[in-house]
Amino acid sequence: MYTWFECKVRYEKVAENGMNKKVTEPYVVDAMSFTEAENRIIEIVSQYVSGEFTVTDIKRANYNEVFFNEDGDRWFKAKVQFITIDEKTAVEKKTSVNMLVQASDLKDALTKIDEGMKGTMADYVIASVAETAIMDVYPYGEGVDEKPEYETENKQ
Repeated sequence: MYTWFECKVRYEKVAENGMNKKVTEPYVVDAMSFTEAENRIIEIVSQYVSGEFTVTDIKRANYNEVFFNEDGDRWFKAKVQFITIDEKTAVEKKTSVNMLVQASDLKDALTKIDEGMKGTMADYVIASVAETAIMDVYPYGEGVDEKPEYETENKQ
C-alpha cells in the first residue's frame, strides 16, 4: 500500500519575460515517513533545479489510487464514491475515496478513471474531478530518469 506525501518546493525560476521569479510547486512522492519523503523530493528536485530551493511543506496525501498515463501532462484529483447496499436495512451507502489521475484534459481524466475501474466488481459514481497544481508524481523506487511502468489495457 502506497503512502503518498505532497511536498511543496520553493525555488527561483526564469519566467517567460526573462526575469527571475520565486515559485512554489507541489510534487507527490511515495514514502514510508515524512523524513523519507523530504529526502526523496530533495534528490528528485536537485536534478531539475539549478540553484537553491527549499522544501516548504510536506503533508500526507489521501490518495487511494493513482492512475498514470504517459500521454497526460496534467494531474486531476477525482472523488469516487463506491455504492454498497446494507443487506439488513436495504439502505444504499456511499463510501468516498480520492484518486489522482494523469490526463491531458477533463474528458481524458474521466476516461482514464473508467478504464482503471474496469476490473472492479463494485458499483461506483465519479462525484467530482478537478485539475490540481501538482507538477509530477513519483512512486517508490522511481527516480528522475525512471518513469513508472504505465499500466494500460490498450497497449499497441
